[in-house]
Amino acid sequence: MRLTQPSDKNIIELMSWFSSEDELSIWSGPNFRYPFDLSTFKSDLNLNNLKSFSLMSSEGDFLAFGQYYLRLGRCHLARLVVNPSFRGQGIASHLISQLSILGKSDLSTDSCSLFVLGHNESAIQVYTKLGFSMADYPEKIPLENCLFMVQV
Repeated sequence: MRLTQPSDKNIIELMSWFSSEDELSIWSGPNFRYPFDLSTFKSDLNLNNLKSFSLMSSEGDFLAFGQYYLRLGRCHLARLVVNPSFRGQGIASHLISQLSILGKSDLSTDSCSLFVLGHNESAIQVYTKLGFSMADYPEKIPLENCLFMVQV
């Protein structure tokens, strides 16, 4: 498995992973337009300002997507999602591990963080298994039931 720059083909496939506004907002956070088209989706992903990656299999399957940026001195992982066809196979661990290594090196930091909604129990379980733990966020988080996790 390897991280690559997302192609338009990847983005179009990524768009197909969300069949409702609720599914999209759980993943994307606020201010992501729905319904969307390729142009609005790419714009809302903020591809020009956020490091964005597709996780590809050696066979060329698009397995997962994720982004990172610097937040509070940490490599902040964002918009992590595994292709529905490959869920339950440990793909999220590979995505997070590879993004963390790359992001920490790229951003010259030694820790990572992320946000997760409190009802997303499967994601919290994966993050905890990978060494993330709940932490206080220094300001009010505008999303209801949104938790902040860090990995040191």
